[in-house]
Amino acid sequence: MKWPFADPPNVAVFTSKRILSGEAWIAYVSHDEDDGAWQFHASNGAAPEAEAAVVSLRSIVDADPTLASLADLPLGWCAWRDRVGAPWNRKKIE
Repeated sequence: MKWPFADPPNVAVFTSKRILSGEAWIAYVSHDEDDGAWQFHASNGAAPEAEAAVVSLRSIVDADPTLASLADLPLGWCAWRDRVGAPWNRKKIE
């Protein structure tokens, strides 16, 4: 598969230890307007600082290949889904 993101595979992204361990699934993604950072959160929202993790974009996409469909998510936008396998919804962050 051709890499779909404009960011390189080794760019650092933010997530949680629960997502990395498989205890939680990705329900919310943001592509921050101010710095271009990607954030991947579980359904219970942003993780507390002690549970936060930084990984490569490739590793998070390898863990959940549906994230490749969000490669064109503009800066300042977010995407969410109600359950694993559900389609991603998108909107501009207000």
